[in-house]
Amino acid sequence: MMWKATSAAAAGLLALAPTMAAKASDDGVVAHVAYTAGVIDVAAGKQALAKSKNEAVRAFAEEMVRDHGAVNEQALALVAKLHVTPRDNPTSAALNKAAAEASHKLSSLSGSSFDRAYVTNEVSFHRTVNGALRTTLIPNAHNPELKALLQTGLRLFSEHQMHAEALARKLR
Repeated sequence: MMWKATSAAAAGLLALAPTMAAKASDDGVVAHVAYTAGVIDVAAGKQALAKSKNEAVRAFAEEMVRDHGAVNEQALALVAKLHVTPRDNPTSAALNKAAAEASHKLSSLSGSSFDRAYVTNEVSFHRTVNGALRTTLIPNAHNPELKALLQTGLRLFSEHQMHAEALARKLR
């Protein structure tokens, strides 16, 4: 039951893609949305590392913390170099709200129920963020260096999505 609720919360992120399209109109907003998504996935990975005992889930969570953390460090350095000020926006706020709800639901789970729910959430989250990168954030990024970083992130996060999908199949 709780796993289905967590899946529904993660799937709710999919509804944010049209909102992202309407809001991501400048590099400050694009940078903030992308950075927020990275922070959310680092936090989810840390939650999984604190709760999961499954080696495959823990390895995936470590990868999320490492990769999303590294991309966010690159993003911070780039926006400083470019003098772009990330701007808070409704899309970032909606992502944070959905992530807080998913984290709260995951916090009440343990064992294999937690593992399945966490990985299901990661599949949905990566689908949403990758779709937003592909259709909204990259096309709306004006600076070529920011666009290139987002494209690199999309390639990496697409691999994360495939990894999460494969892991989800194994955990069924």
